[in-house]
Amino acid sequence: MSLRYAYNTNGLTSHRLDDALALLADCGYDGVSLTLDVAHHDPYAPDLAGRTRRLAHRLDALGLASVVETGARFLLDPRRKHHPTLVSPDAGDRSRRRDFLRLCVDVAVGLGSEAVSFWAGVPEPGTDRDRCWHWLVEGVRDVVEYADRHGVTCALEPEPGMLVDDCDDWARLAADVPGLTLALDTGHCLVSGRYDPAAAVRAFAARLGAVAVEDMPRGRHEHRAPGEGDLDFPAVLGALTEIAHPGLVSLELSRDAHRADTVVPAALAALRRAEQRSTRSAGLKAGVR
Repeated sequence: MSLRYAYNTNGLTSHRLDDALALLADCGYDGVSLTLDVAHHDPYAPDLAGRTRRLAHRLDALGLASVVETGARFLLDPRRKHHPTLVSPDAGDRSRRRDFLRLCVDVAVGLGSEAVSFWAGVPEPGTDRDRCWHWLVEGVRDVVEYADRHGVTCALEPEPGMLVDDCDDWARLAADVPGLTLALDTGHCLVSGRYDPAAAVRAFAARLGAVAVEDMPRGRHEHRAPGEGDLDFPAVLGALTEIAHPGLVSLELSRDAHRADTVVPAALAALRRAEQRSTRSAGLKAGVR
């Protein structure tokens, strides 16, 4: 089984969306992680339904599958990064985030996307974490129930520093929200440190809704191209192959839009080489047995 690779459009913001999709298809990617944002498929621009239909046709023509990503920095508030969140103290702010996530579900329906990936948010200073957790459960349950009614998979991504920081936090949340899957960014495991990346793949294999595999230096939340950090790609890709992960495996390289022309093809080549090494290693181990 060969893994299926995608690239996040937040690393292609110097490209028009149509040009970005053509680049991914020409390089041999299997899909796109589409971050709905001001640069690419703005959900608040006119005629969202019509634009989504046209985008679905374009993806189909290029042979690209999709995952919808929701981490736009200033889409909801041009002056505060990632604001509001599901754990904002103001109920109206939390409602705006939920409305946005439901809109992302609508886009995923129109595109036939594999999943919608989102995160919890960072509690504001002085806010009681137990209250934040209550708000989070309430908001995530609302979004997941909406997605379930539309046949869409919701995957929540642990983000270093957020209320859901690692896979154990996700497991606690998932216990309160049936149907929630895990958006596992294996690089984040090098930051939070409680799970080895490959071990996390195996431990949560049955609950994976989305996966990302960019490189990252141990202990620092910096998304980097393969080979520029400490992630053991053969081990992680080998684990994904071992569990027969059927979904897209995405790269999120938002700092590299200025060099996407070289990073996009080079990253895919690096992933394929690492996957081949993991396959050869697995074959050698099987031969020893």
